[in-house]
Amino acid sequence: MQEYERKQLLERVEREGATIGMQIPEEIDVQGETVALQEFVFEIKRRETVPAGERERVEQAKRNLRKERLERMNRLEEGEISREEGERLAESIIGIDRALEGLQQLGPADVEAEAKAQEIADRKRWTRFMRQALGIDDDNTPNRR
Repeated sequence: MQEYERKQLLERVEREGATIGMQIPEEIDVQGETVALQEFVFEIKRRETVPAGERERVEQAKRNLRKERLERMNRLEEGEISREEGERLAESIIGIDRALEGLQQLGPADVEAEAKAQEIADRKRWTRFMRQALGIDDDNTPNRR
């Protein structure tokens, strides 16, 4: 995949409103396990609030989805992949985002934990961007391309 194509896909994934009109994937492999994602999200959303017994299950699902999203973003950003695989990754990331949005809107949320997770993700993206802009490799040596 050409670098400009990668950048277009990354912009599409990160665009605000990227999930508008997107469907939650019926099934998705998350951490090596196939999950009926659409069914799970719809089952949980049918309830007005998440029962105490289900809360941990939902939180674990959100953690797994965030981890899977991060792994897919890393593959999209840094992996040697074809344009077609990049398209599939971008679509799956947006689908995961859509599912996470659906799950986030349920019941009481831990606002502090969500804000901290977002801050950490932002800091990682900024650090990665600065390393690329400055041409620094992961071992802190200048990239001499």
